[in-house]
Amino acid sequence: MHGTPHIVSDVMTRSVAAVGRTAGFKEIVRLMRDRGVSALPVLDGGGRVLGIVSEADLLPKEEFRDSDPDRYTQLRRLSDLAKAGALTAEELMTSPALTTRPDATLAEAARIMARARVKRLPVVDEPGRLQGFVSRSDLLKVFLRDDEEIAEEVRREVVAYLFPPPCSSVRVRVDDGAVRLVGRVRDPSLIPVAARLVRAVGGVVDVDFEPEAQGPPDSVSASARPPGASGSR
Repeated sequence: MHGTPHIVSDVMTRSVAAVGRTAGFKEIVRLMRDRGVSALPVLDGGGRVLGIVSEADLLPKEEFRDSDPDRYTQLRRLSDLAKAGALTAEELMTSPALTTRPDATLAEAARIMARARVKRLPVVDEPGRLQGFVSRSDLLKVFLRDDEEIAEEVRREVVAYLFPPPCSSVRVRVDDGAVRLVGRVRDPSLIPVAARLVRAVGGVVDVDFEPEAQGPPDSVSASARPPGASGSR
């Protein structure tokens, strides 16, 4: 939809700090501190992402620095113990890295993050070369869109398509991202379709349909909320 940040390339950070596979432990810590990041992609000589080294990968060196883990701990945390003795990015990194593509939708990137419980994803092109980074905060930028901008997109992309006059008369109101469609429609079966399309507009947090108080017999009387949703706002 025109003007909407709805794919990863619209919101991703393009200037990204990264390290090579031979980068040393202290070099990695120093770069994280200087760039104010908690994770770095590890790249091969061609700029392809091999893995990710994060603060969580670095902490075992401190955790086990002055301890002698018992046999149970050794068996249970073999990976962490290996990282405690690691010296380079290649030894420390988590690989393969979870990544996303520049043309992935924000919803697709959000699902990857949620399922893997990660806060950020490297963005790679088809050969796997690093293009940028997308974080949870980047994905949330879409909710900063102006209400009138959202309303204009809903009018243009949804209302004009599904409810053209003179058969229907639908107005759009937006308040803090909550969209309310007000009016009458010729075909009430299109209301759930409209609700799905409106929810897909970047920045929308809720959608409802309000029938006009008075109108012809075919006035809408159904809510745009999907089954199981809460009542009207």
